[in-house]
Amino acid sequence: MRLSRVYVDTPLECGARVTLRGNAAGHVTRVLRLRPGAPLTLFNGRGGEFAGRIEAARGDAVTVAVAEASATERESPLSLTLAQGVSRGERMDLIVQKATELGVARLLPLLTERSVVRLDAKAAARKLAHWRAIAIAACEQSGRNRLPSLTEPLELREFLAGKAEDGTRLLLSPAAALGIADVPRPAGAVTVLIGPEGGLSAEEQERAVAAGFLGVRLGPRVLRTETAAIAALSLLQRQFGDL
Repeated sequence: MRLSRVYVDTPLECGARVTLRGNAAGHVTRVLRLRPGAPLTLFNGRGGEFAGRIEAARGDAVTVAVAEASATERESPLSLTLAQGVSRGERMDLIVQKATELGVARLLPLLTERSVVRLDAKAAARKLAHWRAIAIAACEQSGRNRLPSLTEPLELREFLAGKAEDGTRLLLSPAAALGIADVPRPAGAVTVLIGPEGGLSAEEQERAVAAGFLGVRLGPRVLRTETAAIAALSLLQRQFGDL
């Protein structure tokens, strides 16, 4: 039987006790319907996981005894960054969820010319917290013990003007001549840039190419942004990672 996995934002060590509260406690008692004595797997996003067992469940608090540690890791050997144009509502939620499941190490939400979503500082902070909760749930489901890095939305022009990381930089474009199968095996990390609904403007694509991005396409059909993200990450993991 597969053990239920729960994320806790606290240091973990054998012999300790942790108290789950709020949404985490509700998920354990009302969704998973676990009771005292039930086993759990705990992780804090910093690597490894711990066996645990519920000792008490009262109201909105669940006490878990922490047992032995395991150094188990399920991270991809390919360091993948998804630079994603922010999309509306459920589309962006799906991208965050599936990117996490597919092993993305870093997710950079970008605001572009054609982004429908516009965020002030407070709204950006709320969105970041919402996306982080989705990433945590995806880690719980998929077995990842490390949370992907997730940053507040950044303007595309700022991203392109920033210091480029070593590695391969790919720009998804239906007009590109090359496919992912044509990309040479990367010597380091891979960053893939994908536009929002409506894609990136011609000027934005030109700036991306000037910043060192190589244009690639996913085939003859134009995909929705959420489909493109899932397809691109899957192909990259299949070709260079662990799928």
